[in-house]
Amino acid sequence: MKPLFQHNGSKLLGLAGALLLLGIAFVASIAIGTTPIDPATTVDALIRYNPADNEHVIIVTTRAPRAAFALAVGASLAMAGALMQALTRNPLASPGLFGINSGAVLAVVLALTLLPLTSLSQLVWAAFAGAAAAALLVYGLASLAGGGMTPVRLVLAGSALSALFGALTQGVLALDESGLQNVLFWLAGSVAGKEMSTLQQVLPYMVLGGTTALTLSYPLTILGSGEEVAKGLGQRTGLVKSMTAAAVVLLAGSAVAAAGAIGFVGLVMPRFARYLAGTDYRWIVPYSAVLGAILLLLADLVARFPVQPGELPLGVVTGLIGIPFFIYIARSGLGAKEAAG
Repeated sequence: MKPLFQHNGSKLLGLAGALLLLGIAFVASIAIGTTPIDPATTVDALIRYNPADNEHVIIVTTRAPRAAFALAVGASLAMAGALMQALTRNPLASPGLFGINSGAVLAVVLALTLLPLTSLSQLVWAAFAGAAAAALLVYGLASLAGGGMTPVRLVLAGSALSALFGALTQGVLALDESGLQNVLFWLAGSVAGKEMSTLQQVLPYMVLGGTTALTLSYPLTILGSGEEVAKGLGQRTGLVKSMTAAAVVLLAGSAVAAAGAIGFVGLVMPRFARYLAGTDYRWIVPYSAVLGAILLLLADLVARFPVQPGELPLGVVTGLIGIPFFIYIARSGLGAKEAAG
């Protein structure tokens, strides 16, 4: 499949266009709600905040933090998915399908239930530990059979562990029903009711993970040509793989700690980025980040209206988008990948 943008100039223009769409989606996320606010007022509140203006107060204290959460979480999940697909050479790789999100959620639920942890800055370490443990278990389980890892084995291992972690999470909550409300938004995924101070607790980990992803984009492109080729060019493949795994844990773990288990962003957006920009991860990673942020901002907008005065969980909206895409990839891409492997 040829990329839509085949030259660096067109790829740069495409990325600029995606950033423009991201800005529009961000403003729309703030302006559209149960009480619509004029886009001009929205921009004015972000640039020249007036605490005496009620609309400005709503924008700055409620809607802007929510939009910022959606942007940061969407970008993090999409970059994590891009790194996983590069590392495993598997078009179905994503934090949700490989059990990393479920492992992080289970760890957060256990921390809230068994330990005196309350702040997000503490819980994020539980999410990191759960994400790392899930990644190691998927890798180990997929490697048990003879012939080593294959895309099918990775998907099966990830699906099995996701089911296991989900069952364990439900079991823990059944034993401690009083803690259900504390972790309900982690189970369904949500960016509602967030404060900017909360985002500031996890943003450093997201930035570190994203910076590492961008740094690894060229080595991952070389690694995509084959491990022997990469070693022949002097690449330390073990170090690249280890740093990539660490970046995935940082990005997925911080996203789960911030907003819960939101699926399919890490599956859909890297694939779409590859369609736009080709196989060079120097373009795929930034495209994935921008597209993932756009997707989650739009998904959050959609989630606000079907069940007013409540709203749908973000995980439901992204699932409605991602499941058909998953079926398409499984039918058209996984078989070819398996045959090539």
